[in-house]
Amino acid sequence: MSERTELIARAREWMAQDPDEATRAELDALLALVDTGSEQAAADLAERFSGRLQFGTAGLRGAMGAGPQRMNRVVVAQAAAGLGFFLKSREPNPSVVIGYDGRHNSRVFAEDSAEILQGLGVATTVLPRMLPTPVLAFAVRELRTTAGIMVTASHNPAADNGYKVYLGGADGGSQIVPPADGLIAAEIDRVASGSIASLTRSSEYATAPESVIAAYVERTAHAARHVAPLTIAYTPMHGVGLEIFESTLAAAGFPAAQVVAEQAQPDPEFPTVAFPNPEEPGAMDLVLARAAESGADLAIANDPDADRVAVGIPTSNGWQRLSGNEVGWLLGWEAARAAESGTLANSLVSSPALGAVAERYGLEHAETLTGFKWISRAPELVFGYEEALGYLVNPDTVRDKDGISAALAVLSLAAELRGRGETLADRLEQFAAEFGGYASGQISIRVTDLSEISRLSAALRENPPRTIGGIEVTAIEDFLAGVGDYPRSDILRFRLAGGGRVIVRPSGTEPKLKCYLDAVSHEGDGAQRLAAAQATLDRLDAGMRELLR
Repeated sequence: MSERTELIARAREWMAQDPDEATRAELDALLALVDTGSEQAAADLAERFSGRLQFGTAGLRGAMGAGPQRMNRVVVAQAAAGLGFFLKSREPNPSVVIGYDGRHNSRVFAEDSAEILQGLGVATTVLPRMLPTPVLAFAVRELRTTAGIMVTASHNPAADNGYKVYLGGADGGSQIVPPADGLIAAEIDRVASGSIASLTRSSEYATAPESVIAAYVERTAHAARHVAPLTIAYTPMHGVGLEIFESTLAAAGFPAAQVVAEQAQPDPEFPTVAFPNPEEPGAMDLVLARAAESGADLAIANDPDADRVAVGIPTSNGWQRLSGNEVGWLLGWEAARAAESGTLANSLVSSPALGAVAERYGLEHAETLTGFKWISRAPELVFGYEEALGYLVNPDTVRDKDGISAALAVLSLAAELRGRGETLADRLEQFAAEFGGYASGQISIRVTDLSEISRLSAALRENPPRTIGGIEVTAIEDFLAGVGDYPRSDILRFRLAGGGRVIVRPSGTEPKLKCYLDAVSHEGDGAQRLAAAQATLDRLDAGMRELLR
């Protein structure tokens, strides 16, 4: 049998088990083109069946479409069954709660998963409607389930969907980490060796009561220790955050927000943004415009599943978005002020400023691998963040990043400052005077060919720079070779004279190479320190762009 004949046979086997008319038709059309001799269609088909979408510590995430390298009902059914067999191997009576957002197929994927898990004898509950990821993470703890599934691709483009897995019990409602991810992946592979048509399904799963959502709102509202009549501009960015944000705002005692009407309701096409990610240039334009026209004190943007939050503030140069690190510094400082003991944690690519806060307040500081699956597991955690707009401010409620509770924490700080006649911009300057002036930036190189990422990383390893932007490189740490207790991974960290650093790594969720730039200054007052750090950051940015050109 030729390679092409075998490939066509595999595609037809896939179609035979696929319950989705749309993806069956997609493969059928592709096979028809292959029959005409189209090399492009043959290459497309070969890529779709060249392997399978890998289940790892981020669960599943990828473009939707037909074939094992895409997100579709077959891949999701295999994942649900694999998770079910894994859970049953660990305890006799496992349980799962499932949530979903407003993306294409999210509800379908959630219902497929529920039917398969219930059919396997796993007691399954589905949240009553599309809701933010933090509500699902909360439900794992609130309902004391063995595991949780959230169907979402978070801030990825409209063509994508994904599948996050949480574990309850001793894991406390955090996302999966090794070895659980590998054990689940092995079960998924075993299921994939057969047909999903043989899996028993049951529609007798439960629907979570509204009381679960009410409990999340009530406990999240406590993140606001101070309340003031702030004018707040808000966008859920075509996602599912609006209902819960408004409910939590009201429960905390804040006035209703000025909502961006064009982005208020869930829309899986995300028509007003190129990428539904508040970090992306232009993504916050509408909410900043709404803030300006309404005379707002703050602009708040959640990403589509509301596990991240971005903050905009008015300045003398117009409205600007605070960086993820700036929000992390401010919230970390607030957490340290309130804590008698415990740990402040951040990912290794986030600013080192949080370590200075922990030291000043006699707290522990943990620097983890990227991702809240690691941050949430820091011992005695009181606050955790990563620079990609993720914050964990209420670890007793949710063990994952939470854009709703973080927004409430920011509003609480703004309310407290207003009582003193101060602003968040003032607080940033105070932070610099207290702990040092920190500046952070990022360069993201998006690629269409993933091998380009490996080529760029290899070039930096083979010819490491002695200077970056004219600043001396004092040490190079290659995580592939081993650094401290970190697992080996494709990360390079360049330590610089003066206390700055550059970290280079591939994105874990998108086809990007990311460079994280950090600078610090301890000279002068707060404003002078910030200006000096920014000047150094500008040099690092120019230097890295030249190296990667």
